[in-house]
Amino acid sequence: MLEKNIPLVELIDISVSFGGVRAVDDVSLSLYAGEVVALLGHNGAGKSTLIKVLSGAYRRDSGRILIDGKDAAINNPRDAKAYGIETIYQQLAVADNVDAAANLFLGRELVTAFGTLDDAAMESRARQVMGRLNPNFQRFKEPVKALSGGQRQSVAIARAILFNARILIMDEPTAALGPQETAHVGDLIRQLKSEGIGIFLISHDIHDVFDLADRICVMKNGRVVGTAHTADVSKDEVLAMIILGKSPPGALPGPGALRA
Repeated sequence: MLEKNIPLVELIDISVSFGGVRAVDDVSLSLYAGEVVALLGHNGAGKSTLIKVLSGAYRRDSGRILIDGKDAAINNPRDAKAYGIETIYQQLAVADNVDAAANLFLGRELVTAFGTLDDAAMESRARQVMGRLNPNFQRFKEPVKALSGGQRQSVAIARAILFNARILIMDEPTAALGPQETAHVGDLIRQLKSEGIGIFLISHDIHDVFDLADRICVMKNGRVVGTAHTADVSKDEVLAMIILGKSPPGALPGPGALRA
């Protein structure tokens, strides 16, 4: 069993350059089991690049990734999945023309002893995992394109955790959703937290962040401005971190913080 004081993930001095541009500059960040850490910053701040290093989409130029306190070799998305890291992007990668069960097992379909698709087994597993996340979900026979935005998010999250994800990266999970669907996704995130899953949350919605995140990390120009527990900072202070790069008293300043 993982000790409480050992993070699920540690990103240590991560740097990534594209040509002569340093997109991520010596960034360090941690995530614990059952914790939501929000990554904030303007477009181009480096948060998406940093997360793509963890998901295996980009290779880092330098730095270390530790999973459960041990060095992790993550060079591609398959490596990330092997460590229990799953990513849910803003543009949900769901197949609109098939149902929830087919989406959950897309590319990893169950087959019978005769080599045919085991639709019954896949639907049974889909009902189990969806029941865990959203007990009210009953639209298993309908194509995903017929579902609401919140229900589609349920399917994407269920697919991520079906194969025992422990670390979830969520990129703008409530973008383009109405208030009711946003609240539903918030409930899903709280359920995942209660199961000990660690979540990196990328969001531009500061209200979402304060509702859902335990800690925040603000980036600017590829560097960390500061990290803080959400209880220790105000929304105005976080906005000052994002816009001005100014780290408030309640935050731990990063190398990208404005110097007096």
